[in-house]
This record gives sequence, C-alpha cells and structure tokens, in this order.
Amino acid sequence: MKDVLVIGGGKIGSVVADLLCQSGSYQVTVADRSAAQLAELSQRSDNMAAPNTLVLDVLDDAALRQALNGRFAVLSAAPYHLTTRVAQAARELGVHYLDLTEDVASTRRIRELAVGAQTAFIPQCGLAPGFISIVAADLARQFDTLDSVRMRVGALPAYPSNALNYNLTWSTEGVINEYCEPCEAIVNGSKREVPPLEEREEFSLDGVLYEAFNTSGGLGTLCETLDGKVRTLNYRTIRYPGHAAIMKALLHDLRLRDRRDVLKDILEQAVPATMQDVVIVFVTVSGMKEGHLLQDTYARKIYSHVLAGKLHSAIQITTASSLCAMLDLLAEGHLPDHGFIKQEDVALSDFLANRFGKVFAVPEFSKSA
Repeated sequence: MKDVLVIGGGKIGSVVADLLCQSGSYQVTVADRSAAQLAELSQRSDNMAAPNTLVLDVLDDAALRQALNGRFAVLSAAPYHLTTRVAQAARELGVHYLDLTEDVASTRRIRELAVGAQTAFIPQCGLAPGFISIVAADLARQFDTLDSVRMRVGALPAYPSNALNYNLTWSTEGVINEYCEPCEAIVNGSKREVPPLEEREEFSLDGVLYEAFNTSGGLGTLCETLDGKVRTLNYRTIRYPGHAAIMKALLHDLRLRDRRDVLKDILEQAVPATMQDVVIVFVTVSGMKEGHLLQDTYARKIYSHVLAGKLHSAIQITTASSLCAMLDLLAEGHLPDHGFIKQEDVALSDFLANRFGKVFAVPEFSKSA
C-alpha cells in the first residue's frame, strides 16, 4: 500500500480520504489544523477503513515537513493560498505532489518547483481546471486544425431558491478568487487576459436556461498548450441567470473584492450549503477535419449520489474523484514519475477507464446532454 497524506479534511478532502481508503490501495492520513474537523471525519467512517488523522498547521514548516517525510504522495485540498507551501515541502522531501488549485499564480510557482524534480508535480487535478482540460484536449486531437475551443463548467443547486440562484457546494474562498482574478484566453489567435464576470452569454440545456461568464483558472495550462494552434480558446463558469449581476454588485459596487474575508463571512452566514446539486460539463471544439469545418461537443450532467457508502454532492464527487484518478494513474505508471505534468497530457480513455474516473463515464452516474 502506498502511503499518502491528504491535506485538508473539509468538503473535498474528506471525500478523497473516503475514496482512497475504500480502494484498499492506499494508507491514508488526513491532516487538518482543526481537531474537531478530524474527529468528525473519523466518526463518519462506517464499515470501511478509517484514515489516520493528524492535527497540522501548514504554516508550521517543521511540522509540515515531518508530516510529509517518507510519504509516496501528498494531495493538497487546502485553500489555494497554502498550496505553494505544501509544494515547496514536497520538493524538498522528494514526495509526489498533487493539488486542486485553480489559482494561476500558485500553478506558475509549482511549475518552477517541478524543474529538475525527481518526483511528479501535478496541480489542478479537480474538475475545472482538471477534467475539463482532459476532455478539451481529447476533442482537439481529433481535428487536423483547430478554430475554437470553448469550455463551460458549473456546479449548481438542483433546486435554486435564493436571489443568487446558488448554494455553497465548494470552497467559498475558491469561488471568490475565481470571480476576482484575471482570466486567461486566446482571442483572435493571441493570448490575453480578460476580466472576470464579463462576456456573459446565455444558453439552454435540457430545456433549462443558464448563463456563463469569465472566471479565473479554469483553463489550467491549455492557453500555453494551444497557443498558436487555435483562434479562440476560453473558459466560462455556468450559473443560473441573474447570478453574475449580483456578484458584480457585491464585488465592484460595494468593493468587497478588496475585503474578501468579509464577503466570505457574508456568503457562509447567508447562503446555505446543499447536497442536492448538479455538475455540468460542456465543451465544444470546432475546426477542420478531412477538409471540412466540423464541430464536436462533449456534454455531461453529474448529480449528487451515494459514493463510498455515503451521499455526496456532485461537486464533491467530481472533484475528489478527479484527484484520486490522477493519483491512481501516477501510482500505476500511466503518468511520468517526475517533473511538471499537465492535465491535458492525460488520455481521456485512461482517465475514464480508471476506477475513480468512471464517475464521468458510467451511465447511471452521468447523463449525456
């Protein structure tokens, strides 16, 4: 069994631990600064191997390095602003590193740390960035030349009931960050930054109306990979209509983008969480194939369901399963064992064939749109 450390025992880290423990292939330790959070994690385990737990403050460098020493891999489900500290420690101790960050600056730093490393550094292993890049790259490979790659992802309440048409199903800090930071895109063949919450569009899927708008980080490293190969490349987050306008008022008119801790507190006190959600993955690629301009689309809806013996939200399932699948592919030798690894370097067929990645492929888990 390979010894892995999961940093963060919250919404996603707890599911990662459940999946890895149930697999029987990993010895899992979950580290979190909250003893109460870890106690809850241990109590939730039922009829399955429980993870080991470790009270750990990532800001304590000595304790972090002691926790990493001798592990096969560390999986960071910590807030985005802590990921580079974990990656730095992993580099120093020769431990494989995987994370869920959507933060562009953090990923750039992790890429620097991967230069010359003897272990693998695989950031952005979640849904978006993460699985969405694997899908987009797979579609793109089927064309002789590319024209456009449009990626849309949303984690939405199945039953919206407030003015935001939204419930907290993921990291509040992560959501705020992607609404505030500049977004990468390729426009008319040139890489550029575009503003978040802008370029809003509307579309219908299965008779339901949605909006989509720019958010940061969802492209992962695809801008670099497809630079010079595509005319248009963009990523937008899917929400129900009206959400973007309210968030723009909060962030810009009320200037809460400069007081993100205040906005985080407001959202967590006023917007309830829900387990009844749906994840939408919608990728459209167009280009030339055998002399014809063609378009190909990958569309999925994944709903909350029972996984590893417990009911989990769709965003928990898709994010945690993606991270676990990448760890599995690394452990089984399907990925390079050193250096920086891009999500788009992973074959979609390998990902979907994996025991964790199958949540995106099995019919009862996903519904083709």
